[in-house]
Parts: sequence; structure tokens; C-alpha cells
Amino acid sequence: MKPHFTHIGLIGKSQDSNVSTTLHALCRYLEQQNVEILLDGSLADILPGSPHAVVERDMLANVCDLAIVVGGDGTLLNAARSLAESGSAVLGVNLGRLGFLVDVSPEDMHVQLDKILSGQFSEEQRTLLHMTVIRDGEILSQCSALNDVVVHKKNIARMIELDTYIDGHFLNTNRSDGLIVSTPTGSTAYALSGGGPILHPKLEAITLVPICPHTLSNRPIVIDDDSVMEIIIHKGTLEATVSCDGQVDQSLQADDLITVRKHNHALRLLHPPGHDYFAVLREKLRWSEQP
Repeated sequence: MKPHFTHIGLIGKSQDSNVSTTLHALCRYLEQQNVEILLDGSLADILPGSPHAVVERDMLANVCDLAIVVGGDGTLLNAARSLAESGSAVLGVNLGRLGFLVDVSPEDMHVQLDKILSGQFSEEQRTLLHMTVIRDGEILSQCSALNDVVVHKKNIARMIELDTYIDGHFLNTNRSDGLIVSTPTGSTAYALSGGGPILHPKLEAITLVPICPHTLSNRPIVIDDDSVMEIIIHKGTLEATVSCDGQVDQSLQADDLITVRKHNHALRLLHPPGHDYFAVLREKLRWSEQP
């Protein structure tokens, strides 16, 4: 029987020694499934002498109909930003700690992949954000984020000041350590530790969470994900940075304009059959543990 996915790309965290064992086992399994295997360029040192083509990420995204990410949530966040636009489906094998996004364990990887390659899986469309920094009317940098875009102070024990606008309407002036703009996926990450709400992944919403605000009444707010957010850095702010998923940074200066909006493409995130989001919350957040 022809597998549901026929061109499969493998992505992993090249600095993690545990990834090598899982990737070798994954390659041996996929070689028996009548599929074409492509390796992300970062894996060349982990799988030397592999008979499978080693390609750059953009080619992998364009050729593969499924990308299997071996690592933790951070590895999947990195992959998501480069794969969403191509429409490739993404599946995570968990070698990290929490594993909100990567939910296939190495121990039962073969069993779960048997089901997924036969078409038995659930699929979610996960919203991404697109961030642009504009300085003096020119685009300085752009980035996408699956979890969050965070404007924050940089290595200094002083607050920063931000003006925030939603669809051109003034929201507030924020004196704080920064501001988190989070997708539903990111609502269980930095935004949660900042006091933000948990948003179900199916919600078409974005949450704005201030980081340690000077005014205690400055609370998180949830808005429609078609909204366009504009954040302006106040004069007098010494050092600030904007980060996408905590992995891509851009230094900011006074009067910089940061725009954040929903990305034009969503991530196709796959789960094994029987996936239960609320069960994931109970397990990862330890809601059901007895005192």
C-alpha cells in the first residue's frame, strides 16, 4: 500500500547527541516504507555517509509533504517558521522536556508512524505571526513566529515604554519590562508565565501580555487574530529588543515601529490518532497531581 506521505524530510537539533540515535532508527524505519527521505542540511554531521540527499531547508520545505522534527519544542519552532509557507505537514518526535508540540515518543515511534503513514492522524492549523521592524520609514527586519513576538528590555534593570495600537486605535502606553504578543500555540509558553490566559489552538485570537507592568491594572488582553498591532518605542528608552520565538532577535531604538499581524500561512501540525489537547495540558502542567 502506498504511504499517505511519500517525500519525508528529517530535521533535528544537530548539537544534541540524543538526536543521532533516534534519527538512525527513524531512517532505518522509513527506508522500509517506500518513501523518499531528505535530510536537513544541519544533519550532515550527525548522519555522515547517509545515502539520502542532504538539502538546505528551503528545498526540503518545497519538496517534502511531511517533515519529521526530532528534538524538543524549540526545534519544532525553528522548523515551523521555515515550513509553514510551503504547506508541508510537520510531526514532532519528542526528545525535549515539555513537549507541547512534539508528541510522538521515540519508544513507540514506529507504531505511531505506521498509523500516520497509513493516513491515521489528526491535523491542526496553527497560526503564526509576522513581525516587521520599521525605522525611519524603511523596513529594518522581518520575521515570523509560531509562539510569540516579544518586545523587551535588553540587559538593563530599567523599564521600557511602549505605545500600542490595535487596527489604528490607541490601546495604551505600557511602562514595563516588555510586551508579549502571543498566538494560541504560544499561550502555554512565555505568555502563560507572564499571567496570560491559555488559548485553545482552534481559537482565532491573539493575546497581548505585559511583562511586569508598572501599573498593576495593566492586564492581558485577547483580540481577534485579524487585527494589526503597532508598537512604538518611546523616546528615552535606552536598550530594547524584539524577539521571535525567543530565537531571532533585533535590537531596537527610540521611535522604531514594530508591526505584528497574522501570517498569511498556517502551520500544518500533525498528531497521532487519539490526540487530546486537554490531556496534554493535564500532563504538562501537572493539573491532576495529588498533593
